[in-house]
Amino acid sequence: MFELINGPAGQIDSVDDVMEFAATWLVYLIFAASAVPAAVALHRRRIRPVLEVGVALCLAFAAATVLAHLNNQLRPFQSHHVHQLIPHDPGVSLPSDHATAAFTLAFGIYAFLNHRWGVILAVAALAVGIARVWVGVHYPGDIIAAAAIAGLAVVAVALGRQQHSNRTRVRSPRPH
Repeated sequence: MFELINGPAGQIDSVDDVMEFAATWLVYLIFAASAVPAAVALHRRRIRPVLEVGVALCLAFAAATVLAHLNNQLRPFQSHHVHQLIPHDPGVSLPSDHATAAFTLAFGIYAFLNHRWGVILAVAALAVGIARVWVGVHYPGDIIAAAAIAGLAVVAVALGRQQHSNRTRVRSPRPH
């Protein structure tokens, strides 16, 4: 799978330019775009869903950090010949921090704030993931792991929300 995605890299300069942009800078645009539904929610005084997206990001990065410390998978350019289009420090490859952030924002926005924005951001997150493989700094498994971590973090926050909601319903006094 890695060779299928990374193999064509370096052959068409304009495609490489797009992939280099997506691999390096698109995650920042995803953060900026995520601010739109967050700002709308805050304007409507819906603070909790914005906080839930933030908590999901924190959980995802904590899980990604633990996973990175538990494995020693080197980046593709460290272990074999690849088409590396952007400079990157050597180190652990699994999971991709860029993809973790992008997918967590996409899934979090979808789950807590706005379905349409979430779908758009998920497409952008997928582009980030593919681009990170295209430029030779990650394996497809690194991207899949990032998406899984993101999904689990958002599910954990959603389950926490539901559990909290159930507890408050049980504790609330019923009117007579």
